[in-house]
Amino acid sequence: MNWRRFLLPFSGLYWIGTSVRNLFYNIGMMRSSSFKIPIINVGNLSVGGTGKSPHIMYLIDLLKDEKLIATLSRGYGRKTKGFLIANYSSKVYDIGDEPMQFFQRFKNRILIAVCEDRAFGAQKLIDHYNAEAILLDDAYQHRGIKAGFNILLTDYNNPYYKDFLLPAGDLRESRSGVRRADIVIVTKCPDRISEEKHKEISKKIKLRSHQQLFFSKIVYDNKLIGKLDNVDKSTWKNLNVILVTGIAKTDGLVKFAEENFANVLHLEYPDHHNFSQSEIEYIYKRYEDTEGRKRFDKIIMTTEKDYMRLMEESMIKDDLYYIPISIDINDKEKFNQTILEYVGQN
Repeated sequence: MNWRRFLLPFSGLYWIGTSVRNLFYNIGMMRSSSFKIPIINVGNLSVGGTGKSPHIMYLIDLLKDEKLIATLSRGYGRKTKGFLIANYSSKVYDIGDEPMQFFQRFKNRILIAVCEDRAFGAQKLIDHYNAEAILLDDAYQHRGIKAGFNILLTDYNNPYYKDFLLPAGDLRESRSGVRRADIVIVTKCPDRISEEKHKEISKKIKLRSHQQLFFSKIVYDNKLIGKLDNVDKSTWKNLNVILVTGIAKTDGLVKFAEENFANVLHLEYPDHHNFSQSEIEYIYKRYEDTEGRKRFDKIIMTTEKDYMRLMEESMIKDDLYYIPISIDINDKEKFNQTILEYVGQN
């Protein structure tokens, strides 16, 4: 038995606190700010690891030619405060790793903002930067801003309906929070899901009439991206890899690496980890101790998000690569149409 189950009495207290808070928002005792432009909120009920970033980037790709799109997040892990817009001089500790990841992908084709006060940040984006639609990153529990459209993500391997509230589990709020969602996406799915499994998941989620259910899977790119060069998939089987991760859930990436590279040594750190100099030195030592020649048959590999925090480390930056990921959604045309219709009508 998982030892965290002994913490269930404390989860009861957490349930009381979050339920009262949600009730106050639902009946208007606590204020939610509404806006006249389309606002799509992408979040989850759990503390992380559902794949928000690739889903946000999917939406950016879908919408960037339709309107002036902005992303808005709190900028987890940054050392600054207040409202900031990403630009070419921004550093990861100014805006956070995920906003930096968005900026590196899309540059100035969209607006990328961070602000602790989402309502203030949204108003600033509208009034001063003429944003025409906003994607809220990880704001499902941030009830101070009323999104026009809510997308809830849940991990196929750890769906919210099998989880418990903090601290006994990983849920930030009660499972009933799913009721606020317009779309539920079951993420990190295997390549094939049986019709029986589809029905089982649909039944357990208990969709309401206004809600839609989709399934998505992670798609890994066929090349690694580095500062000095890129590495095509055709050469991966010859590579010895030091895999460095600072993300919530690593099982899928580790499995992918082990299936595609000669040897993999996984160095795992907590989500959004800020690497110390001694940790960088340790990573490089493990890399140096690996058989092979630099950039020919051994590399340091990481995620795109972790790359944002590691790319300026002089000791490893020339030997550091990341693998881009994207998502594939079942019934993509229906999903895209639903999003485009919401944005177009608002």
